[in-house]
Amino acid sequence: MIDMNRRGLVLAAGSAITAAAVGLPARAAAPERKLGYAIVGLGGYGLGVIIPQFKNCQHSKLVALVSGDPAKAKRVAAEYGVPERNIYDYKNYDAIKDNPDIDIVYVCLPVSMHAEYTIRAAKAGKHVLCEKPMAVSSAECQQMIDACKQAGKKLMIGYRCHFEANNLEARRIARSGGIGKLRYFRSEHGFTAGNPNAWRLKKAMSGGGSMMDIGIYALNAARYMTAEEPISVYAKETTDRNDPRFREVEDMIEFQLEFPSGVIGSCMSMYSANQNHILLMGDKGRIDLEPGTRYDGNQLWVGQDRSKLITPPPGPGATQWAGQLDHLAQCIKQDKQPIVPGEEGLRDIRIIEAVYRSAREQKRIALV
Repeated sequence: MIDMNRRGLVLAAGSAITAAAVGLPARAAAPERKLGYAIVGLGGYGLGVIIPQFKNCQHSKLVALVSGDPAKAKRVAAEYGVPERNIYDYKNYDAIKDNPDIDIVYVCLPVSMHAEYTIRAAKAGKHVLCEKPMAVSSAECQQMIDACKQAGKKLMIGYRCHFEANNLEARRIARSGGIGKLRYFRSEHGFTAGNPNAWRLKKAMSGGGSMMDIGIYALNAARYMTAEEPISVYAKETTDRNDPRFREVEDMIEFQLEFPSGVIGSCMSMYSANQNHILLMGDKGRIDLEPGTRYDGNQLWVGQDRSKLITPPPGPGATQWAGQLDHLAQCIKQDKQPIVPGEEGLRDIRIIEAVYRSAREQKRIALV
């Protein structure tokens, strides 16, 4: 007796042979279904950066929008082919649970809203991609992780540089011993903040200033380039409180990280100067990225100086954002853990909390 699986294979093979014998084309395999994203928040990043990236995706597509501005949402929906029935606002957001088109929710909101809309998405039965920084506190990060685990849904944090070709090649070289034994890491990240009324400069919405917003790039790079977790931090803040931009949040924070191997990380975040740089020093050479984490134009040098510019192999996607969007879709299909899960965001926020504490108390803080 032929079991059902073998019988199906035999019948399928027989059908293909018959079709070939009579000159009929074989039946084409059904195209793979792309997983549908709902973008929550049509601000500068969600609308200006993420939504245009779906044209570069192989496993993901835009299917829904969540916005507090109905006119804007309708305009965007029309431009990107999203049906009006898939437009939601923040009040009827929970109704996404009844929409089978939506597989994943991408939260592109101010930091103070990340926890609420991630948890609500998980309760609605959707997987979540949440922008960084993950939340305003480690307690909120843990609540987000717990909610997604309880719902059986995946949670990924939007660390796009983990999908950027120059960063991936720099990390590979550093971890493979390409510059010898790593001794020192340095990174400065900053930009000139403008409007004092921007949500990033309101502590209740952002959770902090430059450290949360742009310093997190330096911190996360220190961790993924060294493949180590820091064991202590020492930080110092420099902020002109007479500047209307910095009435609630910090401008400059310099912080030093100590790693178990003896590597020292020296980092700085700032809202009053433009900088984007990552440097790794080994006993046999150096890896230099400047800019290192921009949207485009990143450059990588390897050697004793900047005489050898490296062209990295392509990243996992057509762009770093497409690679990120498709990675979560593939993790869902294959039931795998994302490379930047909620726990990755939680680690950064715990260290950032220690950075703030160190700057406030002016002492070294041990990390546990």
